[in-house]
Amino acid sequence: MEHEAERAPTRHMSSELPLLFVAGTASLFVLLGDRWLADLSNPFWLMLMFAWLFLTTLWAALAAVRHADALAILLGEPYGTLVLTLSVICVEVSMISAVMLHGRNNPTMARDAMFAVIMIVLNGMVGLALLAGGWRHREQHYNLQGANSYLAVLIPLAVLSLVLPVYTVTTPDPSLSPFQTVFLIIISLALYSAFLAIQTVRHSQYFIDPDDVVEPPGSLPHGAAPPRHPAVRVLLLLAYLIPVVLLAEKLALPIDYVVETLGAPQALAGLVVAAVVVTPEATGAIRAALANHLQRSVNISLGSVLATIGLTVPAVLSIGLISGRKIELGLPPTDVVMLMLTLMVSIVTFSSARSNVLQGLVHLLLFLAYIMLVFQP
Repeated sequence: MEHEAERAPTRHMSSELPLLFVAGTASLFVLLGDRWLADLSNPFWLMLMFAWLFLTTLWAALAAVRHADALAILLGEPYGTLVLTLSVICVEVSMISAVMLHGRNNPTMARDAMFAVIMIVLNGMVGLALLAGGWRHREQHYNLQGANSYLAVLIPLAVLSLVLPVYTVTTPDPSLSPFQTVFLIIISLALYSAFLAIQTVRHSQYFIDPDDVVEPPGSLPHGAAPPRHPAVRVLLLLAYLIPVVLLAEKLALPIDYVVETLGAPQALAGLVVAAVVVTPEATGAIRAALANHLQRSVNISLGSVLATIGLTVPAVLSIGLISGRKIELGLPPTDVVMLMLTLMVSIVTFSSARSNVLQGLVHLLLFLAYIMLVFQP
């Protein structure tokens, strides 16, 4: 035991070695990024800059969510859920706003990113989790009331945010008037706040598997990293989030170049941003399903997409109002069909308290259909 205690600080230090690379990369691009990214016409240089920025941002996001998850366990509910959710949304909003504000003519950036998150989570992440968990454990169960609570808030928020603007007549395009924008901001925050109160205070039992043993705050699962003081976790969380915010602005440059100069699909920018945001949570959701903790996988998956709609929509709409940038939230017809189909399949999938591989396969096929439509709409 004494040897373990002596080795613990060394393990802690070695686990944070990525911070040196992340912070170094962020410093280099803050100092030299404008010069390096001024001319991206060379394909090799473009690929190098994009890969460096994308992988470093993804690495930092993974580390940030790891510390946010550990902090959530240390603090317990409701503060743990708030920390984890706000950390992920901070990464998402910073990346969306950076690309949105930098782009010369991309009013659909926020819409494409949020739609990509919905498709990746509800089809890709849920599909892989259900397929992997069902393949290993044949049939898995979860708390039906919790899944229904997520969908009860997610469905109206998704339709109000991404479908309704197509049919409003106050503006000539799929955008909202200032009054409608403020109304949607208030409604989104109100619904998400009400859900958060249900999840963390009033009906927290809906989001716990009845067969699971509820651990007290501060208890760490088997195999988890040794505990640290919450203040240390907060500092490390900020140490990784700050480079993400700085690198997001630089990552916007090659993304915009590919979309605006090389003629790549507009939706590709949203897909790249969503991939960085969703990957850390997708890893946790799939691991939980493989470990036969489908309830945690459901909480991560549905919770992340609900937070995206409930918090990112108000954030980007507020940025649009303040900066004067037009934000188009209404989806094109093919994406409306995909959204409606995804929501209907999700209702069927989470209509019983058990899952199997067939449900996962259906969601994955819908995800492949979404990827196809990004390049061939």
